[in-house]
Amino acid sequence: MGNPLRTAQDRRLPRIPEPCALVIFGVTGDLSRKKLIPAVYDLANRGLLPPGFVVLGFARRDWGDGDFESLAIEAAKKGARTPWREDVWQRLASQFQFVPGSFDDDAAFDNLAATLDDLRERNGIPGNAAFYFSIPPAAFPLVLNQLARTGMADNAKSGGWRRVVVEKPFGNDLQTAISLNQLVDEVFTPQDVYRIDHYLGKETVQNILALRFANSLFEPVWNSKYVDSVQITMAEDVGIGTRAAFYDASGAARDVLQNHLLQLLALVGMEEPTSFDPQEVRAEKLKVLKAISLPKDIATGSVRGQYLQGWVAGERAVGYLEEKNIPSDSTTETYVAVRLGIQNRRWAEVPFYVRVGKRMPRRVTEIAILFKRAPHLPFDPADVEMLGHNQLVIRVQPDEGVVLKFGSKVPGTTMEVRDIAMDFQYGEAFTESSPEAYERLVLDVLVGDRTLFPDAAEVEQSWRVIDPLEAAWADTKPEPYRAGEWGPRASDEMLAREGRAWRRA
Repeated sequence: MGNPLRTAQDRRLPRIPEPCALVIFGVTGDLSRKKLIPAVYDLANRGLLPPGFVVLGFARRDWGDGDFESLAIEAAKKGARTPWREDVWQRLASQFQFVPGSFDDDAAFDNLAATLDDLRERNGIPGNAAFYFSIPPAAFPLVLNQLARTGMADNAKSGGWRRVVVEKPFGNDLQTAISLNQLVDEVFTPQDVYRIDHYLGKETVQNILALRFANSLFEPVWNSKYVDSVQITMAEDVGIGTRAAFYDASGAARDVLQNHLLQLLALVGMEEPTSFDPQEVRAEKLKVLKAISLPKDIATGSVRGQYLQGWVAGERAVGYLEEKNIPSDSTTETYVAVRLGIQNRRWAEVPFYVRVGKRMPRRVTEIAILFKRAPHLPFDPADVEMLGHNQLVIRVQPDEGVVLKFGSKVPGTTMEVRDIAMDFQYGEAFTESSPEAYERLVLDVLVGDRTLFPDAAEVEQSWRVIDPLEAAWADTKPEPYRAGEWGPRASDEMLAREGRAWRRA
């Protein structure tokens, strides 16, 4: 029975899930250790998990519950955002269980199903369970079929809700995405499928909606009448790490552009939804994704790059072809820049320049709205030579915040005007630190809030943008750039041809 004194509009009380189990497939992998287990601890530390909450780990290890707990405590201590509290951990750790087995092991999945059934009696969990796929995409169909065979995905059979969380990349192209969508929607009901894009869990990404729709200051100029162009940048200073096999088969476009950056573009370009109901938000994002136009000539309107050896942050960095387990003749891109458009009245003729790259000078993700210059400048040209475009820059990471750049008179006897910046930073404006993206998204899954999760139509429409690019690039070699540079020279030339330049991030 719900709390009769609480209403859905009351934001003072935290959202706490019903008693449930979180089943993590691939619990010994990097994602689980670095993100999921710390997120679960932080949620428990904030009092956002129910007393009847269990974490079940499934992996190919001959372990017991004690081994799992040792891994979990090490991961939680290393990755937790909130202070360490031993009493919180002891309560949480007592609810950790481990089920060993491989994905083709019927007996292991039968054991997992029996364990979940047993939890109903021992922990008062009425059949509620979320299955988190922290596993390679190639293993998704195998695990889904096992969940279907055992009936673990069946809401009616379980006596509660059953949800599945699927990590990106969701498919490798449009056809594989459609096939995977059909399979996952057959095994689970469509409303119980959560396709996770961790960028949408970041506070600064959600702040795009607040910035636009909670203020009358920005929305009137958020259109082609005032906006000259939009730049979306995701730069990483690291290389490929331990992801060689996956990355060389995917590349920057499939790994990041198809999901993270197109989702950011959709949030920037979407119309105001009638409410923040999940269906309303996704409907508006989907309209933008359907309206995306590719360059008329992909060869001149896009650039692929691959990093060579160089220096990043004062340290020597090897080239992509020298990375461990990368073929010496690989033509996989580590950098992509592309000029996109949105074919609707709001954004007609406004270019959206999107770029992503590894081994860049520093780590930064930002969205820059560059406004048109004032139509008439009654100043001497020498007085405004230091004046650029007005800019609204949304910094997604690492220095989360918003920067507004505009012209101001320089103190003195002449009318000299140059750019200044008003800088809002989350860490300074709010006393509470922002939760990690996975913290927010895991909680949303457990309470059944799908607002921040792309649906099947969004995923498929994103692949309709990427597939033509991949086809055009099929027989080309990426442009070289040195580690520690902001990408290939051809990327700068792409913007220079239109009289623009990349914003210095």
